[in-house]
Amino acid sequence: MAKKKEATVEEKLRALYDLQLIDSRVDEIRNVRGELPLEVEDLEDEVLGLKTRLDKLKTDVETVNFEIGAKKNLIDEAKGLIKKYAEQQKNVRNSREFNSLSKEVEFQELEMQLADKNIKEFKAQIDQKKQVIADTKERLSARESHLKHKKSELNEILAETEKEEKELIKKSAEFENQIEERLVNAYKRIRINVKNGLAVVPIERGASGGSFFTIPPQVQVEIAARKKIITDEHSGRILVDPVLAEEENERMQKMFSKF
Repeated sequence: MAKKKEATVEEKLRALYDLQLIDSRVDEIRNVRGELPLEVEDLEDEVLGLKTRLDKLKTDVETVNFEIGAKKNLIDEAKGLIKKYAEQQKNVRNSREFNSLSKEVEFQELEMQLADKNIKEFKAQIDQKKQVIADTKERLSARESHLKHKKSELNEILAETEKEEKELIKKSAEFENQIEERLVNAYKRIRINVKNGLAVVPIERGASGGSFFTIPPQVQVEIAARKKIITDEHSGRILVDPVLAEEENERMQKMFSKF
């Protein structure tokens, strides 16, 4: 059986850059989707918080109404006691008893005045809480509407990208199998340690893609020759020449358009 021909350095570079383009596309899909679920989650938390606040405000109003009822009962009791003391004053035997009953009447009148004052304060609290309830309901309605829109947006993105993401992950695995394990491991290690997961980058304006460090002309010539795999001494990224990068970009975009 004929021995499988070993891939050239150029073929390895092309395969590595293609793998990078596939993985970057997956990253892009996940980033777009990754922000929306957080927005939806934040909105769900906010809606739940507003509903909880509404429930508490309604409970507070019920509690204050109960207090108003209690004060009205106190006033009714005070009126009954005043009437009772007034009747008793008609049958007193001396001024001491009369004065004692007068003090009881005066005390109940003060109780009634205080209860009336409390009722007014409680009613003011209810008016204030009702305004807060109205404002909270309005905000809740707006946030629920926004949440519904964001959920719909997320579901649309999931529907649009789920198939593409699965296809890309499958392709990524296929391309990995075409590259020797040593290079795949190096690629993955670099990808973890660099910004935006870019492990293989083209030279842009004399510098490593996404970097401001200039690459010496001689090194640029070596990269363009595609005779060996060269990494950026500053970031550790694998470098490819811009012509190769453009050719593979065009080829991979055609593949992506089919998903």
